[in-house]
Amino acid sequence: MKTQYCFKKRLRLYSLFIVVMLKSKTFVKKTRSGGVMKIVREHYLRDDIWCGSEVCTECKQESTVLQRDACIESSLCSYPHYLIPDTNVVLHQIDVLEDPVIRNVIILQTVLQEVRHRSAPVYKRLKDIVHEKEKHFYTFTNEHHRETFIEREPGESANDRNDRAIRMASKWYSQHLKTSETGADGLKVVLLTNDQGNKQKAEDNGLLVYKCEEYIKSLIANPELVDHLALSNDEKNEITSSKVLFPEHLPLSKIQAGIKSGSFLQGTFRASRDNYLEATVFVQGEGEDSTEVLLQGLQNLNRAVHQDVVAVQLLPRDQWVAPSSVVLQDEGAAKDDNAEEEDEEKETSFSVKPTGKVVGIIKRSWRPFCGMLNVAQIKESTRHLFTPADRRIPRIRIETRQAATLAGQRIMVAIDGWPKHSRYPNGHFVRSLGSAGEKDTEQEVLLLEHDVPHQAFSQAVLSFLPKMPWAITPEDMVRREDLRNLTVCSVDPPGCTDIDDALHCRELENGNLEVGVHIADVSHFIRPGNALDKEAANRGTTVYLCGKRIDMVPELLSSNLCSLRSNVERLAFSCIWEMNHKAEILKTRFTKSVINSKASLTYAEAQMRIDDTSMNDDITNSLRGLNKLAKILKKQRIEKGALTLSSLEVRFHIDSETHDPIDLQTKELMETNSMVEEFMLLANISVAQKIYDEFPDCAMLRKHPPPPPSNYDILLKAAKSKEVEIHTDSAKALADSLDVAKVDGFPYFNTLLRILATRCMMQAVYFCSGMDSDFHHYGLASPIYTHFTSPIRRYADIIVHRLLAVAIGADSTYPDLMDKHKQSALSNNLNYRHKMSQYAQRASVAFHTQLFFKSRGILNEEGFVLFVRKNAIIVLIPKFGLEGTVFFDTKDKAAPNLVFDEEVPSLKVEEHTFCIFDKVKVTISLDASNVQHQKIRMALIEPVIPGVSVPAPDVGPQAKKPKLDR
Repeated sequence: MKTQYCFKKRLRLYSLFIVVMLKSKTFVKKTRSGGVMKIVREHYLRDDIWCGSEVCTECKQESTVLQRDACIESSLCSYPHYLIPDTNVVLHQIDVLEDPVIRNVIILQTVLQEVRHRSAPVYKRLKDIVHEKEKHFYTFTNEHHRETFIEREPGESANDRNDRAIRMASKWYSQHLKTSETGADGLKVVLLTNDQGNKQKAEDNGLLVYKCEEYIKSLIANPELVDHLALSNDEKNEITSSKVLFPEHLPLSKIQAGIKSGSFLQGTFRASRDNYLEATVFVQGEGEDSTEVLLQGLQNLNRAVHQDVVAVQLLPRDQWVAPSSVVLQDEGAAKDDNAEEEDEEKETSFSVKPTGKVVGIIKRSWRPFCGMLNVAQIKESTRHLFTPADRRIPRIRIETRQAATLAGQRIMVAIDGWPKHSRYPNGHFVRSLGSAGEKDTEQEVLLLEHDVPHQAFSQAVLSFLPKMPWAITPEDMVRREDLRNLTVCSVDPPGCTDIDDALHCRELENGNLEVGVHIADVSHFIRPGNALDKEAANRGTTVYLCGKRIDMVPELLSSNLCSLRSNVERLAFSCIWEMNHKAEILKTRFTKSVINSKASLTYAEAQMRIDDTSMNDDITNSLRGLNKLAKILKKQRIEKGALTLSSLEVRFHIDSETHDPIDLQTKELMETNSMVEEFMLLANISVAQKIYDEFPDCAMLRKHPPPPPSNYDILLKAAKSKEVEIHTDSAKALADSLDVAKVDGFPYFNTLLRILATRCMMQAVYFCSGMDSDFHHYGLASPIYTHFTSPIRRYADIIVHRLLAVAIGADSTYPDLMDKHKQSALSNNLNYRHKMSQYAQRASVAFHTQLFFKSRGILNEEGFVLFVRKNAIIVLIPKFGLEGTVFFDTKDKAAPNLVFDEEVPSLKVEEHTFCIFDKVKVTISLDASNVQHQKIRMALIEPVIPGVSVPAPDVGPQAKKPKLDR
């Protein structure tokens, strides 16, 4: 019996050996402590890796990806064929590979691994293509196939070895498919490469090989694909002049040596929105220290593009300059290859900054850019300039044969390179987004430009949603506190369907008050590490645009199962305090719970209940108790130095049929807004302290750094111009001086001052407690803070929920949650997503503001000067929460006499001097002359300056307003 068993076991091992062969490589590695470690790397080779083709009769594959009828109309390849692109083709021609025409492509493991190491964005796009069934892209694991794996030869570079591995796999496929399909006109394999050496070696090996460009140009039925081709180095040189316009970029080796020696600085290039001849490089120092280097002039910008990582060299101190106060756009005709456009005079002033020049590019941050084509005036020309929507990006020269079709459309273009002989970078057409000015097109542009993930949730993500109908189970009830009897209600903006939070307040038998903040238990539904969790972590936040919401989690959760709607049972995470009537906290506890909200109220409805003395039901009494405590809590916060700042938020009333904005108002805040805010702040602070006490190394917290003193310059100067003193030594000093800042006969002055103070603030950021020592939140004057109260719309809150659940023993932990480096990397992504979300929301408001003014003709409104520039004033219109620029050096008029004083600051226009906070009257209209950059134009009516002011337009009675969809 024993012998038979051993024989069977041996037989199984023998059959396994037929499938698996083992290669091993041994090398030694020096450790940090100076010791030597022997490393044995094992590499398994198999012969059960299938080819993925429908025509194959050799491979024992259950399903196939590559089609039998792999036909595409080509003047080079008249037979059915599969494509094998090499690494550089994938890296540089991903736009071509994404086109629906390109199908039946074999992606080798060698290529996939190289792409993964060299470009994360391209790798993600390639993986997405592979997952599209209709594209028929097949990944072949050539590095583990017994017949296609090759060893690196002595003296052979890694790149040459990989090229040889690609050729070996191509040869194997050609021979393998020949045995399956008879006849010379059968299925063939075409290797695509742009490397002349690789192409020559492939031809010598008898392989069918073409350059990517020649193959794409051979697709006679799809000539538009040529536009998607990224330019090769040969072509880049063809379309530039011989004149050198920019200094040569230094090689990476010299850059690294210069950074090490301190002669160069490394930082992120940030182009100016207002002046195309100016940029700053943000250099991160040790800890919190950072510096900004100013760059002026095209030569010193030296072909860097916004967000590139660059090396800069500081200029001698006597060449340092101040940031320009001129608003300067690159809107002139294309002076094709002329980099000498710097007619702007250099300014000398007291606020000169370290000034430098770009000497090299460390890492390009190019992405496909949205914008519009400037069709060349020369008939039949295929070379045109593309103007990006983002003013910080330079214009891009592309080749396209579709110029007539693309004119007037929003398109996407990718940069291929920027030679030193060319005034503009070279690029290629990616795709069209639709007609410019159309709402859907502009919304798509807005989302793409702000890198907001907005594709539909994939099936992989949706597969992790609970099955419907869903209900709370007895098992759920066992592990939770039953709070369904409490008078809980939610208070939110009108139309809110993703209700994160609900509140209750009741009197206890001992005379104290119990206050509860109940937050949707999203972490119950989103488990760590699955596809739903990864998607939410990548999105980071829900993005609210005008009339549209881009959810962080699928709608089944955001608007249904997680939303704390009234009169339905919902899972919650509750923070419950016992307080006395002075709002002093006596006890705090956290619990997973089940609640049943008794009412979903708007801020206005809650306010009406509080104010209506005839109402004395449980909900109203709960609201009154909450409101009374909130007022005390707010007073205590302000006494500690919390800031009350101001920014005008606008609300659009949308036509229910056309979905166009028909009314525009600034949002009014009520007591109930403040009531909800106070308890959310209190819950966030309580939870922050709890998770930090339990997990001092890996708590996800939120801090608000104090602004550097220089940020307050404009605020101090503005206050001084009205003889008001502002103290900025601490948040409390600032808060106290803002409270007493008044100017007789100017009631709006304090609001303007707070708006200006808001602009001085730094961005609040998420961070991991184990990676930082300064936790303070400047604006809230709190020593510790986090986000716990909005897990439906913020991923940070989900992490905080998980930490809190582990802290109270309500859930188990997992490795990434306790890894401070992973938490820190996650924080960085969330900070980026939140910042982009804010920018996208502002852009959406700006677009809808333009739609609003489109049908209004010219309006005249009163406003206040918010900033003065060298050639313009920036005016705030409080009625609409709108900012606009009044230019004094317009092209169609003779320029008036302008004198700019940076110290006050003031701008003298002829005989009138403008200072910050001056009251003005302006016309407001939409300038749609530039379809892509439509803008709100303002012109001065009052004060009247001869030759500068415009007469007030006759504003007739407005048309009857359509029905509002509130």
